[in-house]
Amino acid sequence: MKEQFKKFLNEEQDPKAIEKITSKLNDLLMKNEEIGYIAVQKKPAITVFPDSIVLTNRRIIICKPKNLGLSMDFTDYTWDDVAAAFVKENILGSEFSFNTNTDLSISIDYIPKIQARKIYTYAKEQLELFKNPVIIEAPAFETAKPIDTENNFDEEIEEVETEEVTNFAEIIPAATPSYETYEPVQPAPTSTGERKLSDLSKEELFDKLQNYKKLLDNGLILQGEYDTYKKEILSYM
Repeated sequence: MKEQFKKFLNEEQDPKAIEKITSKLNDLLMKNEEIGYIAVQKKPAITVFPDSIVLTNRRIIICKPKNLGLSMDFTDYTWDDVAAAFVKENILGSEFSFNTNTDLSISIDYIPKIQARKIYTYAKEQLELFKNPVIIEAPAFETAKPIDTENNFDEEIEEVETEEVTNFAEIIPAATPSYETYEPVQPAPTSTGERKLSDLSKEELFDKLQNYKKLLDNGLILQGEYDTYKKEILSYM
């Protein structure tokens, strides 16, 4: 279990709280849903059962322990239902809040400042994906230059004319040419086996964009390449 949640213990999160949350979230995550970040409440006094907020690529989940930590309430809001996200830094921690399209305001206070900034940045990225689709024009393709066959044909004729015939028995009268009808050659498909973006579902498009984001974070692609991929994918969502 530690291997599953230790990646979230990088901004002073309570290990016990993270372990408890991740163990309960295993049965709540939907297909292709991944946890992006977990922030844990840290009040000035000792907090035995802190509240937590989980951000995935599909939704925001508020986790509130009850019954002395024996059970927990989960409330979730999908990204298409979130109107805006906010963060307010106070002297003791920060307050992260967001509004829904139905004018509902949800907030969780005493979040460590670093964690609050991380969930705010993650929330803004997800809202951009769902709220601001961008349509881009298809790239223009250069017209291939015609091949100059005339010069090549002359070179072949010159080579044949200078060939010396050494065996007259090999000279055979040319047969009457026969003509065959051929079906027109169909152009090769442009795809290399990968499905077109227009054929992918919204979930598959979103997963594809997440993969490009991971490549960018790992330094495998440049920011400009990621922006191009993102704009193209968003045009089909």
